[in-house]
Amino acid sequence: MSDVSVRVAWADDARAIAEVQLRTWRATYAGVLPAEALPSDVEAAAAAWHAALSKPRDARNRVLVALERNRVVGFALTSPAADPDCDPVVDAELADLTVDPDARGQGHGSRLLQAAVDTMAADRFSRAVLWAIASDDALRTFLADAGWAADQAHRELDLDGEGTTVVKQVRLHTAIS
Repeated sequence: MSDVSVRVAWADDARAIAEVQLRTWRATYAGVLPAEALPSDVEAAAAAWHAALSKPRDARNRVLVALERNRVVGFALTSPAADPDCDPVVDAELADLTVDPDARGQGHGSRLLQAAVDTMAADRFSRAVLWAIASDDALRTFLADAGWAADQAHRELDLDGEGTTVVKQVRLHTAIS
């Protein structure tokens, strides 16, 4: 059994999170977005993560990291839900659930998801939502197997402001007990 865990992220984790994020985006969004639309500057991403981890905007904004030994292999973000049809007092958002492509299939995603749900429950949320790319069958299947379901909400994100790079998303939800 390897040494694996999930914990709250520290500001010192910023670079490792940025590296996992950018590496995962290249794999996840290949074929969905043009390569030039994806950020590639690890230093800029690390600086943004460091700022977010150092001074979260809300006490209920959490970043969790999945570790294999001391190496960050994934992360999850939880916060109050911001959608207009959600109540930020009772509805949480799992804004990101990311596992390094080279570390998938080893239980990190399941540990992160459970820790995120436990964190949202500790923050007294009773429901969680997550926006997924409509074509990301692997993520939607993973979440469905964990009890999440589509709630009929959908949106299109115009990433370049010109309508040429559009990502379709569906919202999934689950009750938190």
